[in-house]
Amino acid sequence: MTISFSAALRTARLNAIVTAAGAGAKLRIYDGTKPAAGAALSGNTLLAEFTLGATLGTASGATLTFGAVSNVNGSATGTPTWFRIVLSDGTTFLMDGTAGGAGSDLVLSPAAITSGQPVSISSMTISEANA
Repeated sequence: MTISFSAALRTARLNAIVTAAGAGAKLRIYDGTKPAAGAALSGNTLLAEFTLGATLGTASGATLTFGAVSNVNGSATGTPTWFRIVLSDGTTFLMDGTAGGAGSDLVLSPAAITSGQPVSISSMTISEANA
């Protein structure tokens, strides 16, 4: 079965993510295998943590483009494979996705993280596509 939604509805769904995130959500970058959505970590190392702005980003045309985020220094050395966003309380799960180089949901620069060295987010978008 193929279901399609209007661009307006898909944009509204993305705006619901922005509203749910609120101000100051945490974007955490990890190595290793991504656990099930919202599940406990399993041997993953936190490589970097960003504090997101007052708003997660802007949704338009069924695409959510994340806002600018200040660079941080890596907290550990490793190869990022996935990210998790939690609310500002630091524990309430919002979403997971892939992280690393080109082709990832979250594109980082550099693609490998070194403890104490700057890490920046090159791009991050979410698209609500129809099946």
